Amino acid sequence: MQSLKTISQLSIGRTLTADDMIEFHASRLLLLIMLCGVRNRTEGVYTIEGLTKLAKLDFFVRYPAFFQRVATHLNAKIKADDSVPESKMIRFHYGPWDKRYYQILPYLEARGLLEVMKVGNTYNFSLTQKGAEIGKTLKDNPSFEALASRMHDVKRVLGGKTGTALKDLVYQLFEEEVADKKLNTPIG
Repeated sequence: MQSLKTISQLSIGRTLTADDMIEFHASRLLLLIMLCGVRNRTEGVYTIEGLTKLAKLDFFVRYPAFFQRVATHLNAKIKADDSVPESKMIRFHYGPWDKRYYQILPYLEARGLLEVMKVGNTYNFSLTQKGAEIGKTLKDNPSFEALASRMHDVKRVLGGKTGTALKDLVYQLFEEEVADKKLNTPIG
């Protein structure tokens, strides 16, 4: 992945997409934690408990057609969204996954936007005050309006479920598209 800070070092003829930029993914994950996470009222921080939950919520945000199917299965009404994934995930051991998490999460943590805490065997992801401020700026930006709206729906429909419950739902409803795929195969 590239950063906006180092983009000038690339050869002029190279084609880049948003998917190639770490800031693209970092922005989405900041919004995801803020809009799909749980807000601690006393501390005011937003948290998602568990890497599995983070990845599955991210999957449903990135794949609106799959989210529509889950919402229909759960008898939840959501806004129709026919957008296609800008960034694909792969089939991994616990379902949809993005290997870039290993780069993006430390990127956010190193910039003081995210705090990663291990609690037992679970990693919890909490926005810092600075991360929440940037998340609010992104949410209020018209460029992120559709994404933020989808995240609100994802939280309303799936936010109360555990990472394991979300993984099980993916395997139950998307057998052909996810469960039956070989490891490291792109989804969709």
